[in-house]
Amino acid sequence: MLANRLQKRQRHLQKWAKRQDVTCYRLYERNIPEYPAIIDWYDGEVVTWLYERTRDETPAQQAAWRAHTLAEIQAGLGVTAGQIFIKERARQQGLETQYERLAQTGHSRLVREQGLIFEVNLSDYLDTGLFLDHRQTRAMVRERAAGKRVLNLFAYTGSFTVYAAHGRAHHTTTVDLSPTYSEWAARNLAHNGFAVGQQHPIITADCLQYLVDAATRGEQYDLIICDPPTFSNSKRMQQASFAIDRDHPALMQNCLRLLAPGGELFFSTNSRRFKLDNTAVPPAVTCTELTPQTIPEDFHNKRIHRCWLLQKP
Repeated sequence: MLANRLQKRQRHLQKWAKRQDVTCYRLYERNIPEYPAIIDWYDGEVVTWLYERTRDETPAQQAAWRAHTLAEIQAGLGVTAGQIFIKERARQQGLETQYERLAQTGHSRLVREQGLIFEVNLSDYLDTGLFLDHRQTRAMVRERAAGKRVLNLFAYTGSFTVYAAHGRAHHTTTVDLSPTYSEWAARNLAHNGFAVGQQHPIITADCLQYLVDAATRGEQYDLIICDPPTFSNSKRMQQASFAIDRDHPALMQNCLRLLAPGGELFFSTNSRRFKLDNTAVPPAVTCTELTPQTIPEDFHNKRIHRCWLLQKP
């Protein structure tokens, strides 16, 4: 069943991807109950996230199912075992930190997306370095960026920054807590002909503290992108932990303080339980949910993220 589904999806999406100028996209999202997996195509290679089926399976049963699933992927997509990168997703017990390193294999490569080039690592992390579900959101940022001062918070590997720079932003500021991802963001800028420097600085810092400090300095931005993790308890943060469901009102208000008159804030989250607190948005600020417009065509899960556009008068 899985092989047939992958064959059909690949035939359909190959034409779509060529029109969109993308070489990485989602093929499968747990559509068949017997195959709880997510499968993404990365220009001839495959990243697969396997989910637990039941808690009472024996190790032998789990190994057999895994082998069967990989055989189906190979048959459906015409790839070898060496072209498939497996990630395990266990059932979650409460909140967890993100982006932990899984290996040191270092299987990195470049992929294309809507006229731009990004470095992805298919082997070493739970995620690859490019969140495919925000492809449309990135395009919206590029369309709005011309002449703007842009702030990219929780920037990860800097893909929003690259889109903003390509959209002729006057200035970009990229902020992330991780030195690893700050360096990765610098490489992504370089892959697209932009250099880290006075026009495009990258700052390794606690984003929550950066907002406070930037307000003290009187900084203002015309366009802010804020896509925080659902939860973080990194030791490098000033506060003990961050939880988007609990802390988003203060986060959004601190972003709005840096927003220039007429400025716009893209705010998004992957939290499935997220409910926007009405107190987070001042009455004068227009808040529009953009989620339907930001979910790409290759994603069946229309709640993979939620996204809002906040506009300051």
